[in-house]
Amino acid sequence: MTQLDQSKAPIAEAMITHTHKRTVAFDVPGHKQGKGNPMLREFLGDKCLRFDMNSRKDLDNLCHPVGVILEAEEIAAQAFGAGHAFFIVNGTTAAVQAMVMNVARKEEKIILPRNVHRSAIYALILTGAIPVYVNPGVHPKLGIPLGMQLKDVEEAILKNPDAKAVFVNNPTYYGICSDLPAIVELAHRHNMKVIVDEAHGTHFYFKSGLPVSAMAAGADMAAVSMHKTGGSLTQSSFLLIQDPKMMGEVRQVLNLTHTTSGSYLLLSSLDITRKFLALHGEEEFSRVMQLTDYARTEINKIPGFYCFGSDIINGGNIANFDTTKLTIHTRGIGLAGIEVYDILRDEYDIQVELGDLGNILAIVGIGDKRQDIERLISALMDIQENYAKEDFGMITYEYVSPIVRVSPQRAFYATQKKVKIVEALDEIAGESIMVYPPGIPILAPGELITQEAIDYILYAKDRGSFLTGIEDTAIEYINVLEV
Repeated sequence: MTQLDQSKAPIAEAMITHTHKRTVAFDVPGHKQGKGNPMLREFLGDKCLRFDMNSRKDLDNLCHPVGVILEAEEIAAQAFGAGHAFFIVNGTTAAVQAMVMNVARKEEKIILPRNVHRSAIYALILTGAIPVYVNPGVHPKLGIPLGMQLKDVEEAILKNPDAKAVFVNNPTYYGICSDLPAIVELAHRHNMKVIVDEAHGTHFYFKSGLPVSAMAAGADMAAVSMHKTGGSLTQSSFLLIQDPKMMGEVRQVLNLTHTTSGSYLLLSSLDITRKFLALHGEEEFSRVMQLTDYARTEINKIPGFYCFGSDIINGGNIANFDTTKLTIHTRGIGLAGIEVYDILRDEYDIQVELGDLGNILAIVGIGDKRQDIERLISALMDIQENYAKEDFGMITYEYVSPIVRVSPQRAFYATQKKVKIVEALDEIAGESIMVYPPGIPILAPGELITQEAIDYILYAKDRGSFLTGIEDTAIEYINVLEV
């Protein structure tokens, strides 16, 4: 295979060339490179608005690329070790939905862990596919959902030999990895495809010594959030496929939900970030790993906090761990993660990625410095000294086992009524509800509402978690099916 030049950024280069032309713009966007909106130009800057362009001939078209976008896709594919790479500007949600829509149609089954992102559940609503959930299990101390054990995936496959695909998180939000190569081999042996949510695994492709990437493991498709740990602009991602012969059909499915007005700011950020990581990713992520290793060591010296790492690998539902993830268990100081999250933000001006009922997650990336880590460590020491209390009455689980009564699509479009959440026992949910982030549903459309789910919702609400997905923003009522 001809090696492509990773120092090129075809989209960005074409945009720079285009701005040097004396083109009179009688097309969109309406701000006309910022000339029409001085307030926006003052806020974003002249250069940003000059590069906010339309799909002109020399800039190609995202929906049907034949020029610089296609060239950039081919270079990106080689950087990721994929058969082809699609530029995504609708967020990784669009990539996840395209994957599900490609492998499973109405009434067809797909095997997936319950700790999937909301985008996967919404993809089931769009397609009418039937979920077959594999219980990822919960860590007994940390209360976080884990990976899928190979034996559980095999059991699901044997019970559902007509399933079309297996969906895998690689890694989870918390850095937990399943045995992806073994799952791929097992699924392919049973003529099932493997699709992978790698929203938090961009760095797996650019740094040795980290868990295996989806493409290296032989998975059929992967959705990669370049903006999360790669450093491109928010909402920009890649959809990777193993077999380049699938390119046409996958693009057709992708175009069902992907925008026809692709942002060239997002496209160029993907192009330039791929170039940067292809050239410098190994050294950059080595430095990130050094920072997280240092932070983990220092935080574990603080009484009551536990920052876990590779020590939790068990060869089963924790087959591997992403050591760049800095997840800190907080229950040892008697505080829920969301409480520590709020204290860090409000009292120390430190913004971490999430706080759940027992943990906080700090994303350490290529832009972070040693002094940033020191500031976090100092704040945690201060919180331990000034806010610690007895661990009393705190819920220990993070996973509510789903009981699917109706397909998500059928439930979503069914006739519904509103009931109080506290009175919804044994009803069938007509909508999703989740703590965000991480966006893993507590309930999804079509599932039986159990007392466990009700208790978890009320507890999360009382602790200050951001609950979303349901129509009632006050989180008092939920839509259920009329039966």
